[in-house]
Amino acid sequence: MPKTVAIANQKGGVGKTTTAIHLGVGLALEGYRALLVDMDPQHNATAGLGLPVSDNQPGTYDLLINDLPVREAIRKTAFERLDIITSDERLHGSEIVMVSKIAREHVLVQALQPLNDDYAFVLTDCPPSLGLLTLNALTAASSVLVPMQCEYFALEGLAHLMKTVKLVQRHLNTRLQIEGVVLTMYDGRLNLSRQVAEEIAQVFGERVYKTAISRNVRLSEAPSYGQPVYSYDPTSRGAQNYRDFTREFLAAQGLPVEGAAA
Repeated sequence: MPKTVAIANQKGGVGKTTTAIHLGVGLALEGYRALLVDMDPQHNATAGLGLPVSDNQPGTYDLLINDLPVREAIRKTAFERLDIITSDERLHGSEIVMVSKIAREHVLVQALQPLNDDYAFVLTDCPPSLGLLTLNALTAASSVLVPMQCEYFALEGLAHLMKTVKLVQRHLNTRLQIEGVVLTMYDGRLNLSRQVAEEIAQVFGERVYKTAISRNVRLSEAPSYGQPVYSYDPTSRGAQNYRDFTREFLAAQGLPVEGAAA
């Protein structure tokens, strides 16, 4: 079975989807087959990889609500070895429908079971809330990766997320672990960024990645062109940050980098 990583944070605007996209592309560029599941009704991961958002295309909604076989929901991206299950507007109403489903928190884990060894990694981009969509992602995951913006309000969202993770560990998924915290929108010139980074390090210790994602104009521009920054501006600081982060992520799994075999 692939390693399934839920990319989650209750607070919006922290670089969660940006991290999901660039970790997925980064893993593919390092030679690993990866699947990105867009669980966010805002469908930014879908658009950010240049795929059209359409209710007529099978996607996450059909996987969760209509019991569509997972392989029929998978679409190719512009990057070899990276596939996606897309989101669309229908996902906004999915939680209401899912309430009546049996074992409603386990719908995603059951849907992903047929994948076997098709992928090395499955990444789920969660919505900025702790509803049924995020619970499904956490129940299906072996670990949760938390993108964390370097501001104090973000610390409150992190505390709420950690409480939810503990509840999921206790009641739904005993194997769920904290993969790590990646600092985003970091500006080393600001005392605030450094102070927040120090506070997070005090709580999470070595689970905070050494690679922080700096504020970067090119990284912010790329989604409007339907591209990750790797293709929009591969020499930018944002691209280098995510390249380094991906390699640090792989090293933490004990896996090789730079041209690894699929």
